[in-house]
Amino acid sequence: MVTGLELGLLFAVVVAVVAVYWLTKAVKALLVNAVVGLLALFVAQWLGIGVVVSPWVLLIVAIGGLPGALLVVALALLGIAFTPAFVSFAPALLPAL
Repeated sequence: MVTGLELGLLFAVVVAVVAVYWLTKAVKALLVNAVVGLLALFVAQWLGIGVVVSPWVLLIVAIGGLPGALLVVALALLGIAFTPAFVSFAPALLPAL
C-alpha cells in the first residue's frame, strides 16, 4: 500500500526534476545570447570600431547579449560612451625640466 509520505516524496521529486529542466533551459538561452553578444563585440573590435573593452562593457554585453553589444557599439560610434580616452600633452602645461 502506498503511504502519503511516499506520494509526497514522489511529488517533490517530480517538481524538482521539472524545475531543474526549466531552469537549465532558461540558462542555456541566456548563455547563448551572451556568447553571441561577446562575439559581436569582438567582431566590432576587429572591424576597427573604437569600443573600449572594460569590465562595464563586458558586463553589459554579457547580460544584454546581442542587443547590449549593439547598444555599446552605437554609443561608441556616436561618441557618447565607451570611446578611447584622448589625453592631450600640451607642452605649455608641462613643468620645465
